[in-house]
Amino acid sequence: MTQRCHICGGAPKCAHVVREMMYGTRAVFDYFECGDCGALQIARVPADLAQFYPAHYYSLDGGLPKRPSLKRRLAARWAHDRSGGPLGWLFDALKSNRELRLLGELGIAKSDAILDVGCGKGARVARLRQFGFAAEGIDAHLDGDVVFEGARIARRATLDDVAGPYRLVMFHHSFEHLPDQHAAMAAARRLVAADGFALMRVPTCSSAAFDIYGADWVQLDAPRHLYLHSRESFARLAERHGFRILRLDDDSDGFQFWGSEQYKRDIPLTDAKAHSKKQPLFSKAELATFDARAAKLNAEHRGDQFCAILAPA
Repeated sequence: MTQRCHICGGAPKCAHVVREMMYGTRAVFDYFECGDCGALQIARVPADLAQFYPAHYYSLDGGLPKRPSLKRRLAARWAHDRSGGPLGWLFDALKSNRELRLLGELGIAKSDAILDVGCGKGARVARLRQFGFAAEGIDAHLDGDVVFEGARIARRATLDDVAGPYRLVMFHHSFEHLPDQHAAMAAARRLVAADGFALMRVPTCSSAAFDIYGADWVQLDAPRHLYLHSRESFARLAERHGFRILRLDDDSDGFQFWGSEQYKRDIPLTDAKAHSKKQPLFSKAELATFDARAAKLNAEHRGDQFCAILAPA
């Protein structure tokens, strides 16, 4: 039986053999591109996905944040509601504050229910709680509840275990890990309130990085990334399940280049020889060039990941 696209039902255009290179097992997995919607997807979902998420997987092994300083609290307040006083603008470039600024732009109040799907150990949820937001998280690969400052902030659960509604449902690089994309998008629509939003950050094969590196593109991350959407396939999926795309912003960085260059050299991401601050494989000038290329590609909507804001149609 001919393989068909799980997003639109189209026929494959071309195939790719992709190695597991985060941990360097170098096990190979077959992927194919759809000739219709352009989605890049794994040909066969592994029967036991849990084996690819060990306890030291990066999102499951991180620590929770310390209490933010007064400076950071002022900056966060400024980012969210622009009432943080004259010092706020000095700190508005902080990464966490860019996220808070987006919540402010969407009109998400601190009392609004927020769900972070695939939250890992819950670092993002913890930060939001520290700044007063009513956030919680779920992750299918957690061992148990995550408790922070005396309260449960995350639990082991799937989308089927959650009732909602939520004013904001977030998928920060977790949507591409879900084996049934239609069920996941339908669940997101069910959980989002009538006046709410879904925020999805995903890698995309509609990118210069995939065109350049192919099977060595670092964000392929076989076999954990089951679907690498094209911009077309993502739009089709969202619209089919009752969403409209309010905005779509590329937010890739230089990792798409230096990570992929490592894979070309057969160096796994977690290898002792991998690039790090203590052991750089690339010069400061090279890293700056990678970041500059990423910024240019983002402006051209050719970055290798994007942040989509969806609202009920």
